[in-house]
Amino acid sequence: MPTVPYTLTRLGVVMTPEPGNEFEAEGVLNPASGRTPDGRLHLLPRLVASGNVSRVGLAEVVLDGGVPVGVERRGVVLSPDEGWERGLNNAGVEDPRITWVPRLGVHLMTYVAYGPLGPKLALAVSDDLRHWRRLGPLHFAYQPDLDTDLNLFPNKDAVFFPEPVPGPDGEPAYAMLHRPMWDLGWFRPGEGVHLPAGVTDERPGIWVSYVPAAEVERDLGALVRQRDHRLVALSAYPFEELKIGAGPAPIRVEEGWLLIHHGVSGHIPPGWDPTNQQVRYGAGAMLLDPADVTRVLARTATPILEPETPDERDGTVANVVFPTAIEEVDGVRYVFYGMADAKIGVTRLDRVG
Repeated sequence: MPTVPYTLTRLGVVMTPEPGNEFEAEGVLNPASGRTPDGRLHLLPRLVASGNVSRVGLAEVVLDGGVPVGVERRGVVLSPDEGWERGLNNAGVEDPRITWVPRLGVHLMTYVAYGPLGPKLALAVSDDLRHWRRLGPLHFAYQPDLDTDLNLFPNKDAVFFPEPVPGPDGEPAYAMLHRPMWDLGWFRPGEGVHLPAGVTDERPGIWVSYVPAAEVERDLGALVRQRDHRLVALSAYPFEELKIGAGPAPIRVEEGWLLIHHGVSGHIPPGWDPTNQQVRYGAGAMLLDPADVTRVLARTATPILEPETPDERDGTVANVVFPTAIEEVDGVRYVFYGMADAKIGVTRLDRVG
């Protein structure tokens, strides 16, 4: 398989928890990003309060010579206020990913609603990054050939492409990457793993679902009604032996669609407490075919970023680098990432060769 000619170069830490800020008591991490109508670059970090209750904040990026070096906080823009974002003993709006879609004139924020049945995907939209309108939980249409209902399963790591791509029928469609998890034992003890028809590897991987562009452009709410589900990629290399998931929104490069993803290795014991995991999160990259985004043209066999610095190796969850946002400043692309579930770092995306 051809190589992916892109690398990441560390530049430093851009956001750490603010002392005395109750919303950030357990960390700031895994940011989305975007630009406000005045062109200013912002991060939308996951803010974690005591009890693992997450909110989405807004923080303007401070630049020094065009390079991100810090942030100025602008408040909270999304909290777990809806009933489906809360359980009796949990709550959270987590790990936002934002895609600016010029054709629609809106930012699409996918996020994980940590509700009564665990992590489920949801969608909100905004034209200014400050005011968000929930379109609701994502719904996956029943697809007989899969012999299962994707709505049964926890799901994470969802992100939209920034423009329509060819759907399965060849017509333009808005496509969303996501990562279903097939083990239902966490919710119903003894139930175990339920795989879709044709899938033999139970490790969570990257899927894509579509909505016809014409439907979305008539009614933005159609984006929550996903259909035509297809597998894109599963774990293939040692650094991603447990699972993989999409990172930032794919970006169009000369070779195709560049998708930076995370890969997880190590051991995950039963349950949902990440602090009990003995894992290592690294970042990889793959190139997807613009004519068919389910076709992987190339992928990295080793990480392009892995936990090496103290900020990446020590934190709420040790040994984690988790890229979630890409932004361009003066022709240079920067990738923002979570560091050990506690801080936010930035790298420069470089093309090599």
